[in-house]
Amino acid sequence: MARHLITSALPYINGIKHLGNMVGSMLPADVYSRYLRQRGHDVLYICATDEHGTPAELAAKEQGLPVDEFCAQAHDAQKAVYDGFALAFDYFGRSSSPQNVEITQHFARRLNENGFIEERAIRQVYSPADGRFLPDRYVEGTCPHCGYDKARGDQCENCTRVLDPTDLINPRSAISGSTDLEVRETKHLFLLQSKLQHEVEAWVARHEDDWPQLASSIARKWLNEGLHDRAITRDLDWGVPVPADTWPELAAEGKVFYVWFDAPIEYIGATKEWSDLDPENRDWKSWWYEVDDTVRYTEFMAKDNVPFHTVMFPATELGVREPWKKVDYVKAFNWLTYYGGKFSTSQKRGVFTDQALEILPADYWRYFLIANAPESDDSSFTWEHFTATVNKDLADTLGNFVNRVLSFSRKRFGDDVPTGGTPGEAETKLGEQIAELLAEYETHMESLQFRKAAAALRALWSAGNSYLEEKAPWLEIKTDKEAAALTLRTAMNLIHLYSVVSEPFIPSTAATMRQAFSLNDDTATWVTADEAHTLTAVPAGTPFTVPPVLFAKLTDEDLETYKERFGGE
Repeated sequence: MARHLITSALPYINGIKHLGNMVGSMLPADVYSRYLRQRGHDVLYICATDEHGTPAELAAKEQGLPVDEFCAQAHDAQKAVYDGFALAFDYFGRSSSPQNVEITQHFARRLNENGFIEERAIRQVYSPADGRFLPDRYVEGTCPHCGYDKARGDQCENCTRVLDPTDLINPRSAISGSTDLEVRETKHLFLLQSKLQHEVEAWVARHEDDWPQLASSIARKWLNEGLHDRAITRDLDWGVPVPADTWPELAAEGKVFYVWFDAPIEYIGATKEWSDLDPENRDWKSWWYEVDDTVRYTEFMAKDNVPFHTVMFPATELGVREPWKKVDYVKAFNWLTYYGGKFSTSQKRGVFTDQALEILPADYWRYFLIANAPESDDSSFTWEHFTATVNKDLADTLGNFVNRVLSFSRKRFGDDVPTGGTPGEAETKLGEQIAELLAEYETHMESLQFRKAAAALRALWSAGNSYLEEKAPWLEIKTDKEAAALTLRTAMNLIHLYSVVSEPFIPSTAATMRQAFSLNDDTATWVTADEAHTLTAVPAGTPFTVPPVLFAKLTDEDLETYKERFGGE
């Protein structure tokens, strides 16, 4: 089987992320990783907190903590939430790790040796009130392109245009709010992306037809506008230090690398962190170095991260002139909005991941978010839509099927899977339908079409309900007990099948369904077409239990409570 390297965009360290962050990178990466593992592939899913840059320093300042202490606490807090969502990372690292420092500095030295880094004197914003140069995110103001009045000095989050602090209209210090700003000369390192333009264009051209249109169009837009040389160092106290053996003057001034230079390298750094925990059995370079023909690398990210991963980081890897693995497939997502507007921590608008887990178990959120993933365009979260989806798909279609099959069988046949009956036309028809829907589900998962995969999974669940309604064991039991036994046994086999194939979406619920049956040797990781046709994984006589209600229906009162707490339209 193939080896699959999977990464999702690194979540910033400055606070718990909202549902849009979850569905735009980490959750679909987890769903895909789980699916591939079930199909027998060798999978390594790597992620980490992105801990450098001004967001970390500003957040630490707000909490009155040293930045390293703040980052350590925030990493653990984020990891706890991701554990709560059952994200099965192989490793969740930190971009401040010694491994990332080592590899980032190596990349910088190699780029310098190859003529792709240049030291330049530039004019940079200086704040007399703060007594320091202000890196890009320490400067806020109005975007010159779209007029957004809270644009940062590196990028406008409204129109996504990359900026320099001096581009902003009416700039102010993000530290003190002072508008008394000066422009002074200082020295920084620049990555000469303009010299790598043609190489990046050729590399993108080899891949863009395979990528989603969203990813390829963003990459092509950046290339058509032309790659510009970009400063890759900043005046910060927290970051990967510029190596003194190569740039002694800048190192003495305390320059550190720009967060968007070292953050993508942390994918490699985090893999080395993982490897260093068990070096006898793990080889980080076997996933990243000279592996173009043996590893398929898939990245998951929202659209605002696409330029950095399809243009800027590939330019870095190309300029190093070493055979580091570059991404094969970029799964890009649009944005999840909250009632059509942006999620906002300061305005207490929208649902954040820790709050979501306070309200309902993770599987409710996992299923809803993937079933409504913003793949082709932005999608909007509303409590009305969430409630309707939970009630219809999870509570009624899946949960009710499981409960009424197992409860009715226990009531009429006891605690073992009932014996009797011979499969007939209805079972043959069902087997063909299940096999067809399962193949459709597999096709969509293989092509990373998550909304379509969710629809196919929902159709699998619905097929069980249709079979049950057609056979009506509550009527069969009155005239033909063996026929009712066959119907219930077939339905129980559907429950087991659902427990296997639903695991990428709803892992906790899938485990509960599977554990309902006391099978001595239940090691199946997937369901073959033949198994889907015959539905005999759970034989007659197998002991079973009736699990608690899998999904509680949400009420109108719940809906109003959620809207009152988090805001509605």
